[in-house]
Amino acid sequence: MPKLALRGVVKRFGDAVVCDGIDLDVDAGQMVCLIGASGAGKSTHLRCINLLEPIDDGAIHLDGTDISEPGLDPQAVRARIGMVFQSFNLFPHMTALENALLAPRRVLGKSREAARPEVAALFDRFGLGHRMDTYPDQLSGGQQQRVAIVRALAMRPEVMLFDEITSALDPQLVGEVLDVLLALKDEGMTMVLATHEMGFARQAADKVCFLKDGKIIEEGPPEALFDAPEHPETQAFLARTLK
Repeated sequence: MPKLALRGVVKRFGDAVVCDGIDLDVDAGQMVCLIGASGAGKSTHLRCINLLEPIDDGAIHLDGTDISEPGLDPQAVRARIGMVFQSFNLFPHMTALENALLAPRRVLGKSREAARPEVAALFDRFGLGHRMDTYPDQLSGGQQQRVAIVRALAMRPEVMLFDEITSALDPQLVGEVLDVLLALKDEGMTMVLATHEMGFARQAADKVCFLKDGKIIEEGPPEALFDAPEHPETQAFLARTLK
């Protein structure tokens, strides 16, 4: 059984169909990369999985349970499926540590004293132990994005979603964030990424999905999709992107 499974997922905004019958399986411990031009539906795809956007048709299963049924508590799902966004979304009036402690305290009901050691260990693991008491505007973009990842991991999620998390960073800062993703992969985290980092997707993904107009046009292991894409639209996209 896949850890995460989408079946016929449809999402509309007015007359625009942004997710058009999406089927996707993500096995436990897999890293799946979503690629495609801006507007292809990658971000909406992730927001539907995290229940930030209600779907109009289809189903989303986590460990075999339909989490997309109307009336289910989205907070309980989001405690199991973490998400990190392109914009860091850190609270500017809180230190890095306070940002990361907020959800475990509010959602999981942990005391500050109970949550702090585990969160501090995450900061140490990702090279930020000395920056825990720093405010976001005193951190580089790469550091802020790593804090955002720590904040999501503080909820001990089973699945992590990443939405173009390097696209707002200066090129020299991208590597430090991608290194965090590689570390999570080594630890067996199940991940779905929307990314423009083709080199990273080729190197690290277990499966790559090419999206266009809200549909998954082609999917497969990176060596197959990048080196021998079958669909003409995938071929055209990669020709533009990789030249």
